[in-house]
Amino acid sequence: MDKTAKIYVAGHKGMVGSAIHRYLLAQDYTNIIARTSSELDLTNQLATDKFFEENKPEYVFLAAAKVGGIMGNSLYRAEYIFNNLQIQNNVVGACHKHGVKKMLFLGSSCIYPKNAPQPITEDSLLTSGLEFTNEPYAIAKIAGIKLIESFNIQYGTNYLAVQPTNLYGPNDTFDLEKGHAFPMILRKFILAHMLELKDFAGLQKDLDVDKSDADIIAQLEGYGIFTDGSKVTVKLWGSGKPYREFLHVDDMAEASVYVMNHVDFSNLSDGMSEIKNTQINVGTGNDVTIKDFAYMIKEAIEYEGKVEFDHTKPDGTMRKLLDVTRLNNLGWHSKINLDSGLKDTLKWYLESKNA
Repeated sequence: MDKTAKIYVAGHKGMVGSAIHRYLLAQDYTNIIARTSSELDLTNQLATDKFFEENKPEYVFLAAAKVGGIMGNSLYRAEYIFNNLQIQNNVVGACHKHGVKKMLFLGSSCIYPKNAPQPITEDSLLTSGLEFTNEPYAIAKIAGIKLIESFNIQYGTNYLAVQPTNLYGPNDTFDLEKGHAFPMILRKFILAHMLELKDFAGLQKDLDVDKSDADIIAQLEGYGIFTDGSKVTVKLWGSGKPYREFLHVDDMAEASVYVMNHVDFSNLSDGMSEIKNTQINVGTGNDVTIKDFAYMIKEAIEYEGKVEFDHTKPDGTMRKLLDVTRLNNLGWHSKINLDSGLKDTLKWYLESKNA
């Protein structure tokens, strides 16, 4: 991409989109287009088409999506498949209609089968069943991969798909009910530490409430944070045994721009008798159990209370470590380790709450 090329980052207010937007600005790209969801509803085909017709972007990063963790995926199954299919179909269709040179579609590692061999290669796609809680979202993302592959095969377009592992970092959604594992667990420990310090002013500010101490304690119990007056307990969903791979969103942003600049669809499809599974895994190649991860956070925050796991709640997929050989062979490697990334995210969260 030329530094003056017109680049549209769809979803620039989300965690991934904002990281890509920041990275492009830091790399001196000067012609970036961005719209909030209130300014442009990508589920609206006519509005999306009009935007592309008027702005004529040359390159598109499709990071806009409806996302969430186990609880969000369980509660809003229809929205997770319907809204994401709408966004993908509208943006990809507009890219083709209006001559976009290159488009990067951001998916998710949940596209892979629940019991895929570890580490998971790109060729594991559609080889067996998906994890039930993620199924609607995963099917939407699989449809996006197959959509751009089909456009590339039929029309000769140059659209690419990257599938990140579990992402974390600035601008994540720290929702205590619908968020992903990393931000939800991190925020629970932050609140638990405030509770053990009896920092009710801090709790009111974080939770954005004006309640009595007793009412705050009752609210925290709904999030799995308990106190007996002297000791605080954090209760997390599941057994703590599942493994998760975590990738800092700034690494993801760098990888996305690298792929856009250095990889073409022909690099991925040449030599295939059947062109499929051309998506690119993006990860660190390392994972950690949820239990060990929880204790990493406990230590980083200096929380001194108890940690318990609720075995009555679902674990989700037991392991989904991505094989990143394809991306490594294309020339990109992860740079931010989990320890430094965790500290960076904790610092960002605390500063954002005190801003």
